[in-house]
Amino acid sequence: MQQQGVRCAFSSSDSWVILSPIEQSIKRKIEAVGTPLKDWDIQINYGIKTGFNDAFIISTEKRDEILANCRTEEERERTAELIRPILRGRDIKRYGYEWADLWIINTHNGIKRKFPRIDVNEYPAIKAHLDQYWDKISKRADRGDTPYNLRNCAYMEDFMRPKIIWGEISDKSKFAFDFRGEYIPEATTFYMRGENIEYLLCALNSSISEWLFSKVGTTTGVGTVRWKKYTVEQLLVGKPTTWEMNNYMIYFNKLKNQNITIEEFEKYCDDFMFQVYKLNEDEIDYIRNREA
Repeated sequence: MQQQGVRCAFSSSDSWVILSPIEQSIKRKIEAVGTPLKDWDIQINYGIKTGFNDAFIISTEKRDEILANCRTEEERERTAELIRPILRGRDIKRYGYEWADLWIINTHNGIKRKFPRIDVNEYPAIKAHLDQYWDKISKRADRGDTPYNLRNCAYMEDFMRPKIIWGEISDKSKFAFDFRGEYIPEATTFYMRGENIEYLLCALNSSISEWLFSKVGTTTGVGTVRWKKYTVEQLLVGKPTTWEMNNYMIYFNKLKNQNITIEEFEKYCDDFMFQVYKLNEDEIDYIRNREA
């Protein structure tokens, strides 16, 4: 019986996997035009860590209760601004998210030379809520200058800006875009800010990047993949031409303005990335049907 063989030269110290001939061809094309994400002008960081979620992450019902306990309209408005929507990793889907009506009490520790830490005494309704958890919040390791404050976070302002967000553990690539900087990502999530993130949303969610990540990423052992900062930064992503980028942005803005369905945008992105990597029909069929 004749068997197929693949010649491999283990001359590199990089991690490796055994690839079939068609996979080797796809990998070569990605390497020919791809640049590791760590070399793009982007930043990747964890979401916010509270040290004790039960106190700082609340339901809409609890938020309404806290606001109802404010003594003046001015206090109510300030308090409402401090309680922000939060997304967990499990809430994030591919190109979208399903908000679970959860909020974070963002009593941040301030940023040096930019704005001061939150003084909880100026928010009596929030202080009364947090005081119920004093035994826990006063002993937690992840805290700010006072037990009421969240730990130092130099990139706190990033949470209020447009960004790509994703959960650390997922069975597939599930990157979404927070268009308005409305949501704060929770500790089980990552976010990405920087240049060309509109395009990177497409690249990261594409089936070809998902295939590539399956070769270089780490798994949990139960059918899911860990989309950690280090491994995401190793992903090779091809940079499109100016013409390609301009054409892509037309479709991205359609998604932003909800003039195209997620399914239509997903199909467009797959076709677009096949074009960026210059895959032939056999290679495209392989990527599309690898899980069929």
